[in-house]
Amino acid sequence: MPQPVKEKDNYLAVFSELAANQANDPAWLRLLREKAAESFAALDFPTTRVEAWKYTNIAPALKPQYRAATKADAQAVSAESIARFAFDESRRARLVFVNGIFARELSDLSALPEGIIVGNLTELQSEIIREHLGAYADYRREVFTALNTASISDGAFVYIPAGTAVEVPIHLQFITATANEPVISHPRTLIVAGRGAVATVIESYDTTADGVYFTNAVTEVIAQQGAVIDHYRLQQESLNAFHIGTTQVYQERDSHYVSSALALGAQLSRHNLNVTLADEYTETTLNGLYVVTGSQLADSHLFLDHARPHCTSQQLYKGILDDRGRAVFNGRVIVREGALLTDARQLNKNLLLSSEAHVDTKPELEIFADDVKCAHGATVGQLEDEEIFYLLSRGLKPETARALLKYGFAEDVISRIRVASVRKSLDEIVLAKLHQNLEVG
Repeated sequence: MPQPVKEKDNYLAVFSELAANQANDPAWLRLLREKAAESFAALDFPTTRVEAWKYTNIAPALKPQYRAATKADAQAVSAESIARFAFDESRRARLVFVNGIFARELSDLSALPEGIIVGNLTELQSEIIREHLGAYADYRREVFTALNTASISDGAFVYIPAGTAVEVPIHLQFITATANEPVISHPRTLIVAGRGAVATVIESYDTTADGVYFTNAVTEVIAQQGAVIDHYRLQQESLNAFHIGTTQVYQERDSHYVSSALALGAQLSRHNLNVTLADEYTETTLNGLYVVTGSQLADSHLFLDHARPHCTSQQLYKGILDDRGRAVFNGRVIVREGALLTDARQLNKNLLLSSEAHVDTKPELEIFADDVKCAHGATVGQLEDEEIFYLLSRGLKPETARALLKYGFAEDVISRIRVASVRKSLDEIVLAKLHQNLEVG
């Protein structure tokens, strides 16, 4: 039996502890957790023998003996300690969770207009939650999704009613605060945008400590007919942490979904981004940036399912790798039979700053329909001597020239972010991570 499978008893014990404290939850939610727990017990943790995990060995993430998060974890974090993770535009539209536990006193939703529902999903009595929670993320076949679903306690719920446009970005802030022992948390998010609704949602993962911990996150996004969702996912975990995340998106007719996913932290991270274009005239844009240094590994797995005709999708994922950093990119696009006039384009570009850095990239197209436009590509390279020479000839110092080129490579993704304070913060974080500055002289 592969070694990772032997670690399952620890996770089942954590689930049992959670279940004992959730006996008063609605019957439908208890049933959902029970079904997911059954799936988790029947599934194996993936090994590198599984094609989808061929380049990512998760065994190190499974070895620590994790404890479940508690409400005391949330009470141990102060507003001052997490202030640096806030964004100016969302300071009064912010929902905060600590180790996956809702922190009411740290949250502020006063800037949101009436009719918008944002809160802790296990405290809200809503048929919308019952209808959509667990209906899209596949807990029957994906072991980490099953573990998350079996462990649902607190979670973020965002509902934008039909015809409503929310001007203020909504920030869902997941903070990990570690103690003397490794902790595991299972952040859960459900975002539902009604017909014609427009919203921007920021989903961030940060930490106040450098300890070992495991974040296992699942987000479900439903864009109903004509809805427009701008979704930012910012992962800045501890460099000793492990992060597995799944984002499952379901788009109805004429909806628009834009994702910007940035992986900057964690020792090992993986983000599964799955989008179903379920009806005609849907548009999907997926932008991503991963920056890995030291011995980090960042894995990005994308799956776009063009199920109906007249849909378009664009993907641009870029990576910067230094030291012994590793990255994995797998972008799969499937065009179903009958999905005529599909336009799907995918590009993955990687910049290697060290001879020891390594990336495995695999863009895929599966086309079962005629009259479509589909393209994909991947590049792996280093800084060009000609570009450096050109900047040197304009009077820049060598280190400044290299910093400018690295910054420009990342900025192609960061500049697409529409929230100014998020854009500014990411500029600073990326430059700091690469030990660069842009002072000219």
